[in-house]
Amino acid sequence: MTRLTAKCQVTIPKRVRDRLGLKPGSDVAFEAAVDGRIYLVAEHEPPKSVFATLRGSAKLALSTDEIMALSRGEEPG
Repeated sequence: MTRLTAKCQVTIPKRVRDRLGLKPGSDVAFEAAVDGRIYLVAEHEPPKSVFATLRGSAKLALSTDEIMALSRGEEPG
Protein backbone atom coordinates (compact mmCIF):
# COMPACT_ATOMS: atom_id res chain seq x y z
CA MET A 1 0.00 0.00 0.00
CA THR A 2 1.24 3.47 -0.79
CA ARG A 3 -0.29 6.90 -0.26
CA LEU A 4 -0.63 9.87 -2.58
CA THR A 5 1.40 12.92 -1.60
CA ALA A 6 -0.07 16.43 -1.52
CA LYS A 7 1.09 16.75 -5.16
CA CYS A 8 -0.76 13.49 -6.06
CA GLN A 9 2.51 11.58 -6.50
CA VAL A 10 3.36 8.05 -5.36
CA THR A 11 6.57 6.15 -4.78
CA ILE A 12 6.93 2.96 -6.81
CA PRO A 13 8.09 0.24 -4.38
CA LYS A 14 11.68 -0.97 -4.85
CA ARG A 15 10.67 -4.56 -5.64
CA VAL A 16 8.45 -3.27 -8.48
CA ARG A 17 11.18 -0.92 -9.78
CA ASP A 18 13.68 -3.79 -9.70
CA ARG A 19 11.28 -6.19 -11.43
CA LEU A 20 10.62 -3.69 -14.24
CA GLY A 21 14.22 -2.44 -14.42
CA LEU A 22 13.17 1.14 -13.67
CA LYS A 23 15.82 3.76 -12.99
CA PRO A 24 15.52 7.53 -12.47
CA GLY A 25 14.37 9.01 -15.77
CA SER A 26 12.75 5.75 -16.99
CA ASP A 27 9.60 6.19 -19.05
CA VAL A 28 6.48 4.45 -17.77
CA ALA A 29 2.89 4.36 -18.93
CA PHE A 30 -0.38 3.75 -17.10
CA GLU A 31 -2.98 1.60 -18.81
CA ALA A 32 -6.58 1.16 -17.70
CA ALA A 33 -8.20 -2.27 -17.95
CA VAL A 34 -11.92 -2.81 -18.55
CA ASP A 35 -12.36 -4.07 -14.96
CA GLY A 36 -11.07 -0.76 -13.54
CA ARG A 37 -7.54 -1.88 -12.72
CA ILE A 38 -4.66 0.38 -13.68
CA TYR A 39 -1.40 -1.15 -14.88
CA LEU A 40 2.06 0.40 -14.71
CA VAL A 41 3.96 -0.46 -17.89
CA ALA A 42 7.70 0.03 -18.40
CA GLU A 43 8.39 1.58 -21.80
CA HIS A 44 11.33 -0.81 -22.34
CA GLU A 45 11.99 -4.51 -22.00
CA PRO A 46 12.52 -5.62 -18.38
CA PRO A 47 16.10 -6.70 -17.70
CA LYS A 48 16.97 -10.36 -18.12
CA SER A 49 17.83 -12.26 -14.99
CA VAL A 50 21.50 -13.07 -14.40
CA PHE A 51 20.74 -16.71 -15.13
CA ALA A 52 19.00 -15.95 -18.43
CA THR A 53 22.00 -13.85 -19.47
CA LEU A 54 24.42 -16.67 -18.68
CA ARG A 55 22.37 -19.48 -20.20
CA GLY A 56 24.56 -21.34 -22.67
CA SER A 57 27.61 -19.09 -22.14
CA ALA A 58 29.78 -21.34 -19.97
CA LYS A 59 32.56 -23.23 -21.69
CA LEU A 60 34.65 -26.08 -20.36
CA ALA A 61 37.72 -23.83 -20.37
CA LEU A 62 36.27 -21.46 -17.72
CA SER A 63 37.49 -21.77 -14.14
CA THR A 64 35.14 -21.58 -11.17
CA ASP A 65 36.37 -18.03 -10.47
CA GLU A 66 35.62 -16.99 -14.06
CA ILE A 67 32.12 -18.48 -13.89
CA MET A 68 31.48 -16.68 -10.57
CA ALA A 69 32.70 -13.40 -12.12
CA LEU A 70 30.21 -13.86 -14.99
CA SER A 71 27.38 -14.54 -12.52
CA ARG A 72 28.18 -11.20 -10.82
CA GLY A 73 28.08 -9.38 -14.15
CA GLU A 74 31.86 -8.92 -14.26
CA GLU A 75 34.21 -9.73 -17.10
CA PRO A 76 36.08 -12.98 -16.46
CA GLY A 77 39.77 -12.37 -16.17
